[in-house]
Amino acid sequence: MNVTVVGLGKIGLPLAVQFARSGMTVIGADTNPAVVDLVNAGQEPFPGEAHLGDYLAECVAAGTMSATTDTADAVSRSHAVVVVVPLFVDADARPDFGWMDSATEAIGRGLRSENQTLVCYETTLPVGTTRTRWKPMLEHVSGLVEGVDFDLVFSPERVLTGRVFADLRRYPKLVGGLGDRGAHRAVSFYEQALQFDERVDLSRANGVWDLGSAEAAEMAKLAETTYRDVNIGLANQFARFAAANGIDIHKVIEASNSQPYSHLHQPGMSVGGHCIPVYPRLYLWNDPDATVVRAARAANAGMPAYTVGLAAAAAGGDLSGKRVVVLGAAYRGGAKETAFSGVFAAVDELAARGAVVLVHDPLYTDAELARHGWAPYHLGEPVDVAIVHTDHAEYAALTAADLPDLAVLVDGRARIDPARFPGVRVVTVGKPDLMATEA
Repeated sequence: MNVTVVGLGKIGLPLAVQFARSGMTVIGADTNPAVVDLVNAGQEPFPGEAHLGDYLAECVAAGTMSATTDTADAVSRSHAVVVVVPLFVDADARPDFGWMDSATEAIGRGLRSENQTLVCYETTLPVGTTRTRWKPMLEHVSGLVEGVDFDLVFSPERVLTGRVFADLRRYPKLVGGLGDRGAHRAVSFYEQALQFDERVDLSRANGVWDLGSAEAAEMAKLAETTYRDVNIGLANQFARFAAANGIDIHKVIEASNSQPYSHLHQPGMSVGGHCIPVYPRLYLWNDPDATVVRAARAANAGMPAYTVGLAAAAAGGDLSGKRVVVLGAAYRGGAKETAFSGVFAAVDELAARGAVVLVHDPLYTDAELARHGWAPYHLGEPVDVAIVHTDHAEYAALTAADLPDLAVLVDGRARIDPARFPGVRVVTVGKPDLMATEA
């Protein structure tokens, strides 16, 4: 089977390699010539994805993986097309389909009735998009009829960058077609393309699950990510109340989750990444009356400012002129990615309070931090206040010697051992400020 994967980003490229390793001949299509050149040379264009470098080199050498900037030509030679092009949300929480519209137009130009192409969208979408936007666009551009000359399905990606190959095995592959023929073809395609781990915890065997419609598959992805945002929002509200009332929310969550019907997530300084801050807003685009979702999104969006407020209070109420370092630019530990990271809101809030703001991240060079407009910080330099934003493993090993002259440390991720910072006022999100209580 010849397969085109449209979009060779941090999800699309590993997915293309997975297909090639499963015996398919894969063409990766991307608008970035530099990415295409690197892929054709067997070199990964971005670091950090487990096994990608080795697997990609093997597939290119074997002739089962190549790349091109000509999407229409690649599609014209393929029996299946998988689309993993980014969908963005604008400042008003409206989806910006620009990149996906361009990719879809190119796919439509490449469709051939003799190929009976299966087109699978994996990019997370508002409910109804596959049927009401992509189907008429593909039919208009190609002059073909969906369900007769080609088939269209939605199958959400459910993986996390850094561990894509493991997650492809771990989680069921969800599919939903516009008709029975497309759904059956999608199930067959993904059963050939993927291998699954045994999951005794699931209600049915791990593998490819047909949800019955594209709309159900679209909603499944929005539901699982929105659940996480709502759960974290609840944990953050609990954390704020608990800290204000002398309660350690982390002990409360551990106790609550000892009962099998409670699955409280952990509170934290921010919720970032391409998924959790974005997909609830896609759901709200479909369902603007979802007050629970809207409230949770607002609660999580307010956490960076709340955490900076903790630092200001611990520093005597004023951060003006103080050297304050935000520890961690990445949205999560171990991932070199700043998409929707809380660092942006934290830096803005600190600057508004008159602080001299510095940023540190072990995954980023000084030049990379400076490109965001941040002054880089190096461990060992004097600083007045530190705020742990990202749960990098390296931060758990920090001591007072790493942050000379430190007076206040606010731990936004519950990573720090206060015993490592004698004489420093350590405040943790979700825990009472003991020094304030003593005062």
